[in-house]
Amino acid sequence: MEKEIKKVKSIKGTLRVPSDKSISHRAIIIPSLADGISTVKNFLRAGDTLTTLNVYRKLGIKIEDENQILRVHGKGLKGLTEPDDILDMGNSGTTTRLTMGVLAGQDLFAVMTGDDSLRKRPMGRVIKPLSQMNAILYGRNNNSLLPVAIKGNRLKGIKFFNEKASAQVKSALLLAGLNAEGETIVEEPVKSRDHTEKMLLSMGADIKIEENNIYKVSIKSGKSLSPIEIDVPADPSSAAFFAAAAVIVPGSELTLKDVLINPTRDGFFRKLKEMGADIEYTNIREKAGEQVADIIVRYSPDLKGIEIKKEDIASMVDEIPVLAIVATQAEGETVITGAEELRVKESDRIKAVVENFKRLGLQIEELPDGMIIHGKQKIKGGIVDSYKDHRIAMAFSILGLISEEGIKIKDADCAYISYPTFYEDLQSVIQK
Repeated sequence: MEKEIKKVKSIKGTLRVPSDKSISHRAIIIPSLADGISTVKNFLRAGDTLTTLNVYRKLGIKIEDENQILRVHGKGLKGLTEPDDILDMGNSGTTTRLTMGVLAGQDLFAVMTGDDSLRKRPMGRVIKPLSQMNAILYGRNNNSLLPVAIKGNRLKGIKFFNEKASAQVKSALLLAGLNAEGETIVEEPVKSRDHTEKMLLSMGADIKIEENNIYKVSIKSGKSLSPIEIDVPADPSSAAFFAAAAVIVPGSELTLKDVLINPTRDGFFRKLKEMGADIEYTNIREKAGEQVADIIVRYSPDLKGIEIKKEDIASMVDEIPVLAIVATQAEGETVITGAEELRVKESDRIKAVVENFKRLGLQIEELPDGMIIHGKQKIKGGIVDSYKDHRIAMAFSILGLISEEGIKIKDADCAYISYPTFYEDLQSVIQK
């Protein structure tokens, strides 16, 4: 589906964007391993998270879905049952990598595959350390790509340095550690998103977190998980698109309700403030161990270019494409480095941004690990390609709001992967 987004007068109103994708995945996966029934409110119903729900049902977990509330009937640490067919992971890297960790210590055999995009994404980064824990996994292309076959085994704890600070790798190892002999330790140079360890901690796992020069999480097996009540907050990655719109569209003011502001996730908002954006956190509170706020964002005409370095990337990895959009309206250069992880997302997001900028006649330089965006630029308009990547489609939709002639986005319907109602929500806050 091609979609055209045209110039608007302003963005105004109040919006509660869909619930957090990362927490929604974990709200199915981890309670499946608890003893008893967990309750999940405000679960995100989008392509990737519904994949997780379906996969865990196929692994023998009863999940009731009534009145927008899920009840996940946990079957204990080793209670999953062998699926009678191949598990289809769709487009979801999170479902795939975390489930590898879960299944590695179960008493079962399973095979997982995914769509074209997921079958190209690197799985060796999880398979390698899990294999060091005695897990038995066989994958295509020398154990690096889906499809992957898993035969549950007796696991042993390891110490692993998570060099790329990947939350999915860390989570897979901690979940495997629930059924591994001894202690499983994961260390990171920069703290990656920490929803897995927060949830495990609140469910009574034997887990220890140390934050010194490096971030260290250790988990011991043998302690069962208690059920939990989870109220999933709004997703900061989804909120980022609307914050960006309010910042660059003249005369705008928007309140984003109930947004997760976990410090491992709100890097985009912090960087916008550094650029000179008018952003305010109000009504700060805690929900299921996570910090939540209402965020007020206003039009900010005096933005300045900034530097985004390797240590910033983990807390805003999904928001880099939309930050590049904002950077076109900032004085001077915005330099993004240390973001090579973007090359192995749903698309090569560095290439996708650079090529689309060039299609629109905008100034940008591609770097091996990032990009340099020149400001302040006039946006004429044209046709861009989403590369079937939800975050690229949504980012360029925001740029369309300030384009002279409108921007057409190919395959814009891929926004469904994380944000099924994105275009309806955008219409609801547009003032023409």
